[in-house]
Amino acid sequence: MFQLQDRRRYWHHAQLDMRLMIGAHVNYAYPRHTHDHYALCVVDHGLQSFTHKGTKYYTPPNGLILINPDIVHTGEPAKAQGFRIRALYPTLEQLQAVASELQGCPSTAPFFQNVRIDDTQATRHFLQLHRALTTDSDPLVVETLYFNTMAYLIEHYAELKLSPQTLGDERRAVQQAIDYIQSNYGARLDLAALASEVGFSRYYFLRVFHQTVGMPPHAYVQNVRVQRAQDLIRQGESLASVAHAVGFSNQSHLTRSFKRFVGITPGAFASQMGARS
Repeated sequence: MFQLQDRRRYWHHAQLDMRLMIGAHVNYAYPRHTHDHYALCVVDHGLQSFTHKGTKYYTPPNGLILINPDIVHTGEPAKAQGFRIRALYPTLEQLQAVASELQGCPSTAPFFQNVRIDDTQATRHFLQLHRALTTDSDPLVVETLYFNTMAYLIEHYAELKLSPQTLGDERRAVQQAIDYIQSNYGARLDLAALASEVGFSRYYFLRVFHQTVGMPPHAYVQNVRVQRAQDLIRQGESLASVAHAVGFSNQSHLTRSFKRFVGITPGAFASQMGARS
C-alpha cells in the first residue's frame, strides 16, 4: 500500500520566475497564515482540509484550490494517511499580466471567487504545467502550458469583466511565424520571440496560430524538428548530433518527440533506414 511521509520540495523556475512545490503531509499542518502571492494547488493523493475565511473545506484527489493573496487560511491532513499536493505560486503582477493579454489592454489583477473547485479540464491543465515545470521541458512548451492554464482559470473563475480579443484573419502573420520557425527550428524558440516576430501578444498569438494551423506552436515546432531529424538520420548522422542540430535539448527529448510523431524510436528508424545510430 502506498504510504506518504512528511516531505516538501520547492523549486524556482527561472524561465517563468515562479516558485512551485510538491509536498506530502501526514503529521504536519500549516497554521493560520497568508501569502503575498497566489497559491494555486491540486491534491493528487489523499484527502486535505483547510480553513479559509472561517469556512472548512475538503480537497480530494484532483481537487483544485485557488487562494488569493493576503487571505488567512490553514492546511492539514483530513485523514491519518495524509495527502500530497502540488502548488504554484504566481505573483499578483504575473496574473495581472496574463489578464491584460487576455483582454488586449491593461487589466486589474484577477480575484478568484471560489477557493475550492472541481473542474477536470482545469486540473488537467494545471498538472501538465506543474509536471513540465519540474522536468527539463522545452521553453515553448512551458510558456504555452502556463498561458493556457492561467487563462483558463482567469476566464472561468476570476471576478473580472473580461472582454477577450476577437480573433481576426491572421493567416499572413501566422505564415510569417511558420517561415520563422522553418528557418530557426534548431535554435531555442520561446513564445515571446515568436509572438514578437509578428507583433502580437503571446496569448493572442497562441490562439490565432492554433486556429489557423490546427495545432499549438510548440507542437508545430516539434513536428518540424522531427521532420528534419528524419532527414539527418537517413543521411547517417548520429542521434546525439541530430538532437543537437534540430533543437532538442538532449537525445531523450528527441526520442520522446520522435516516437510521438513517427510511432517508433529514432534508433529503430535509423536501423530500418540502414543508418547508424
